[in-house]
Amino acid sequence: MSFEVPDDRTYSSEHEWVETTDGTARVGITDFAQDELGDVVFVELPDEGEDLTAGEEFGVVESIKAVSDLYAPVNGTVTAVNDALADQPELVNDDPFGEGWMLEVELAEESGLDELLSAEEYREQIE
Repeated sequence: MSFEVPDDRTYSSEHEWVETTDGTARVGITDFAQDELGDVVFVELPDEGEDLTAGEEFGVVESIKAVSDLYAPVNGTVTAVNDALADQPELVNDDPFGEGWMLEVELAEESGLDELLSAEEYREQIE
């Protein structure tokens, strides 16, 4: 089975994706991750203004199969949270790279972006 891995993003080894625009990163979980989880029924995310440290837990995704921790792929401050996921957690399954995004983060000076995997490297990891 092949999973969607857009080339315009970078990826963490914990299956989060990062799309950067002008010092801001949008974060979500990958197609592979949502497939592994199964039907997502609940998403717990941090509040706006919270600081994230790359590699540290920032939230939880609960599915019918499991509860999984989410790990910050970058360092920075949460500037937006996808409130739609509170009422429609299934967006994570239906559109993980679009409507199922989770956070927007203002990147810290030492963002950790250079530690992330390219789309090609991530594809190799999940194959």
